[in-house]
Amino acid sequence: MLEILMIEDDVELAELLTEYLKKHDMNVTSYDEPYTGISAVNARKFDLLLLDLTLPNLDGLEVCQKVVKQKDIPIIISSARNDINDKTKALEFGADDYIPKPYDPQELVARIHAVLRRYSARVQGTQSQKVNKEIFEIRPEGRDIFFKGKRLDLTKAEYEILALLLSKVGQVFSRETIAIETKSISPESSNKSIDVIIGRLRAKIEQNPKTPEYIISVRGVGYKLEINQ
Repeated sequence: MLEILMIEDDVELAELLTEYLKKHDMNVTSYDEPYTGISAVNARKFDLLLLDLTLPNLDGLEVCQKVVKQKDIPIIISSARNDINDKTKALEFGADDYIPKPYDPQELVARIHAVLRRYSARVQGTQSQKVNKEIFEIRPEGRDIFFKGKRLDLTKAEYEILALLLSKVGQVFSRETIAIETKSISPESSNKSIDVIIGRLRAKIEQNPKTPEYIISVRGVGYKLEINQ
């Protein structure tokens, strides 16, 4: 049985979804207070987080950010907020899917299974690897990348882009490919969004971000990672 963590302040909706998902072999643990829900993420192992955005005391987008930094867990945002900026931010912050309310619970079940399939394929297909261990070391099990022996403090999107570049050192990845291959970024995201994330990565690993040594721009195409040491 799948273990689902739900952070939802609409108690009646939470009860209805809990009963419905139970019929589909999913056990739901629900919290209507975000800080309690965040604590639960660290206290127990869950297969997926179903997260509302409009919550008391802490906005759901902030909850998403906090959870992503603490755990590698699939996240589906379930919200009545229909602002495209909310959806864009949620996906950039690390959510795997965004389902607007109201919705048919049957669609939710389908989305949960789809997200878990993608997550499982990524985890199973990724093995611990080292790319010139004196420079970069990737530890997928903890979603960590070490640079010259020190763990980088990365958002989910930063981790996924850097891991993608490291997967094929020297290969040029177009911005379109990066958007498609990086699940934290919506395929509809602008090139500027990717450029911003690349800029943040450079600030964390380059001695001089304006003349990068590792993450190289390829004019008109995208980016590649080079290791010359």
